[in-house]
Amino acid sequence: MKLSVLDQSVGCAGRPQDESIRNTVALAGHCEALGYERFWLSEHHSLPTIVGTAPEVLMAAIAARTSRIRIGSAGVMLPHYSTFKVAEQFRVLDALAPGRIDLGVGRAPGSDQRTAMLLNPDPRASEMFPQQVRELQAWISGAEMPEGHAGRGVQALPRSATVPQLWMLGSSSYGAQLAGHFGLPYAFAHFITDGEGCAEGLELYRRTFRPGLIAQPHAAICVWALAADTEDEAWRLFATRERARIDRQTGRMGPLLPPEQAVRPYSEAEEAYRRRLRSQAMVGTGEQVVGKLRALADELGIEEVAVITWTWDPQAQRRSYELLAKAAGM
Repeated sequence: MKLSVLDQSVGCAGRPQDESIRNTVALAGHCEALGYERFWLSEHHSLPTIVGTAPEVLMAAIAARTSRIRIGSAGVMLPHYSTFKVAEQFRVLDALAPGRIDLGVGRAPGSDQRTAMLLNPDPRASEMFPQQVRELQAWISGAEMPEGHAGRGVQALPRSATVPQLWMLGSSSYGAQLAGHFGLPYAFAHFITDGEGCAEGLELYRRTFRPGLIAQPHAAICVWALAADTEDEAWRLFATRERARIDRQTGRMGPLLPPEQAVRPYSEAEEAYRRRLRSQAMVGTGEQVVGKLRALADELGIEEVAVITWTWDPQAQRRSYELLAKAAGM
């Protein structure tokens, strides 16, 4: 089982938001030294919990500070943007880190609808997503656009000996089918759905897959996990994530709280959700969490898991990745 990382530059109470961005860059170097396969970055907008708004900019900073680990977007929310401009950006990134760039794309807004309209005022932009994926695949590979296409003869530069690896991201059957149709690698956002629909999405991807960018299906999942030196410490740290997820159920979004401030009385419905969250959580010592990740990977028939970890203390986050790497024998 290969281990990778997904980081979202979370906002933390009592800490400037710009510090979260610098912590992400530092974490990438830390995870490269630990032997992780990839370091992926998400895109969200106008959310106080997640301040990573521009993965392509962060990728450039990380590319300049690393030499081995693959760097990627998970993802670029393609309907917000010009496909051609995204192709150019990732061509530049590939020039900075040849053969190390992953271009993960998604259709979700990564924000509320009002913010999405500010990014692209076309209310039907998401309907163009399949066409955008086709165009992006052509522009990053250097293939020619078909006759009649406005971009025929236009090149996304710079050209080089390598190209970004295109990935399809998703948390529903839509992304799975599209990845299968185009023959793309596929990553399911297990951490968003708490695993719901994951097995079905992966099965649909494999069943509908036809050779395209890759010859055989290649799937990964993104899972939330947290390890600490003791199980008790891991569950103490988990209070931060637990509070954020419960608050989000009722539309309350804010920066992450320290574990000691995260605990509050919960309603009956919130308590039921809390118990379910804990029963499914990948939390414990490094050995315990890696055991759970391996069991899940075996169950789903996958060979790569990207781990996302939220903690208020960045040192606790780094320690979690250290413990997972050690337990996985990296």
